[in-house]
Amino acid sequence: MPPLSKFKRFDVRPLLKRGQEPRPQILQRVDALKPDEGLIIVAPFLPSPLIELLGSQGFVSKIEHGGEGSWIVYFWRESD
Repeated sequence: MPPLSKFKRFDVRPLLKRGQEPRPQILQRVDALKPDEGLIIVAPFLPSPLIELLGSQGFVSKIEHGGEGSWIVYFWRESD
């Protein structure tokens, strides 16, 4: 897992609250990651379909239950 300083954070809760689908923006951010970087997603629910999708694209994930009913998911690619 890269150091936390190498992770970019994306809180999708405001998008979901407005009724917007965050997946396109998440995938844009994932595509822009450098090999030594990761992405932190903050969501109001466990984003299982996203975890499966990114897992199939070679990403590893770590899940934490955040405060106030939120979930924090770290995504990164293992370096060789």
